[in-house]
Amino acid sequence: MNSLTSQNGELSTELHEVLEKARRYTEQSKAANTTKSYRADWKDFTDWCRERSLNPLPAEPQTIALYLADLADRRKTSTLQRRISAISQAHQAAGYDSPTNSYMVRTVWAGIRRAKGMYQEGKDPVLIEDLRSMVNALPDTLTGKRDRALLLVGFGGGFRRSELVAIDKEDIQMLPRGMVIQLRRSKTDQDGRGEKVGIPRGSRPETCPIRALEEWLAESGIDSGPIFRPINRHGQVRNRRLTDRSVALIVKKAAESIGLDPHRFSGHSLRAGMATSAAMAGKDERSIMKQTRHKSTNMVRKYIRDGELFNQNALSDIGL
Repeated sequence: MNSLTSQNGELSTELHEVLEKARRYTEQSKAANTTKSYRADWKDFTDWCRERSLNPLPAEPQTIALYLADLADRRKTSTLQRRISAISQAHQAAGYDSPTNSYMVRTVWAGIRRAKGMYQEGKDPVLIEDLRSMVNALPDTLTGKRDRALLLVGFGGGFRRSELVAIDKEDIQMLPRGMVIQLRRSKTDQDGRGEKVGIPRGSRPETCPIRALEEWLAESGIDSGPIFRPINRHGQVRNRRLTDRSVALIVKKAAESIGLDPHRFSGHSLRAGMATSAAMAGKDERSIMKQTRHKSTNMVRKYIRDGELFNQNALSDIGL
């Protein structure tokens, strides 16, 4: 008899309620965006299997190997990697061993990586020169003040989109040297322990994140709750948060306003731009990681490599 069932083999009402609570906690174990992506990836796999009369759960290793081989020519390796993770998660959640660990799947995946390479073409970073031009091009309107604050705070804090829109007025502490923002939860802090991010005052009034945020809060009248909010067509500030998608649109629009290709930029461009600009200015790996809160050095080192492409370049100053 199952340890969770009564003698008649049924769960009690109390255990049903506890089981439902456990399911809710399981759903909250991953970020909403991660869960959404996994669901879409799992649906793609199950649709592919259904069209070919193959069983997706539990799936045979050969099924997954064929799926990867079929998608290899028309999907990025990063997408395939995420599909493998989604398939593995779905099997483990259903109580099965993951077939993605099989020799067949691993060797097919290794062959795809070798053939296609793992290079991922990301969006362009918003470098400090770009940022200055963007904020200077914004109109002196309510929306312009909001977007100026969002761009400068997002860049200054090296924030992810989700972190930026999650900031409340109560999370901000203004100090003589700058401001401290309390992040209550982030991608790398799923347990909600919280992290503090310090943003110093800028050396230029027009690009100081603290000044821009203070102007926006004063103009909008926001004294509690979300600091970045939608503005309707009547110029009224709505009582809700911007979405992370809105951050991407604001960055794209700002890029386009100074003649850059908006398709080359995303919400992540602010975070990447801060790290790359800091590297170009000679900041060390440790200080960049402290500001961006990266747990792994791999991505930060990529920013540093990109930022140092022209530092001590062998071709510089040789008379070319």
